[in-house]
Amino acid sequence: MSADSVVTLDEKSKQLTGESLYTKALRRLRRDRLTVSALLVIFLMVLFSFSAPLIEDIFNVSYTRTSSNVFAKPFTSEPVTEQDPQGGFNLLGTDDLGRDQLARLAYAGQISMQIAILAALLSLAIGVSLGIFTGFYGGIIDDLIMWVITTLNSIPALFLLIIVAAVLKPGATTLILVLGLLGWTGTTRLVRGETLALREREYIISARALGASNFRIMYSHIAPNLLSIVVVTLAQDIGSLLLTEAGLSFLGLGVQPPTPTWGNMLSNSQTFFNKGPHLVIFPGLLISVTVLCMYIIGDGIRDAFDPTIND
Repeated sequence: MSADSVVTLDEKSKQLTGESLYTKALRRLRRDRLTVSALLVIFLMVLFSFSAPLIEDIFNVSYTRTSSNVFAKPFTSEPVTEQDPQGGFNLLGTDDLGRDQLARLAYAGQISMQIAILAALLSLAIGVSLGIFTGFYGGIIDDLIMWVITTLNSIPALFLLIIVAAVLKPGATTLILVLGLLGWTGTTRLVRGETLALREREYIISARALGASNFRIMYSHIAPNLLSIVVVTLAQDIGSLLLTEAGLSFLGLGVQPPTPTWGNMLSNSQTFFNKGPHLVIFPGLLISVTVLCMYIIGDGIRDAFDPTIND
């Protein structure tokens, strides 16, 4: 090779560009068919729940209107009456009071998802804030918060939920507050552990040397690096809280009828299984599918953000 020769790169080498962790995670998620399918199912669940008024208009039914057509099987028509000369069509049958099951499932989905999502966001906000704070400062603050967490975790969670829910007035707002205020301990411990590792990184030491305040370091440098943990925790918490709401409804401490939720619909219909098995099957199926999809989404996001995976 002569001295004045020019070294040229092939076309493939020219196109090589660096990818951030979030770009790689998004690319992995797009290729993960199971996670994408779970996201699609959740989207359809939300769409179904918020299309409740449209369902009532299309099938000429109401989730509150009672009738003599009790325990009607799926794909049956409502009898024509003077009040309703057109009649209606019960796609998923009716319950013990003659109310349309499909419309009630749609409205119940709104309440159940609202409780699970808002309670998960509340517990996540508390858990992430306390986790970053205790992990960054350590010392007596860390010891005190860890003592509170250990004390709360030593009490059976269901027993604690029953006590608090029994003292307060049952309802959606009560469930959101109870589940959110009692569900932050696991998130705090997880975020605290990550913060303990992150606070010793070089970029944190550099930010401190440049005069950045503790608040800026915690929420501008540490918090963004916890995004993957936060998203995974949120997805799994929503699934867990859907099951918790159903369990509390079974014990009579959830949202009280006539306001429908998937949990109290499933709980109230257990005594009518012989007369109307569809009253048990459909709420149970919606709860099971939604919880399964949330766990699949959480696992998929965790794998997508795993830096040890080479692809």
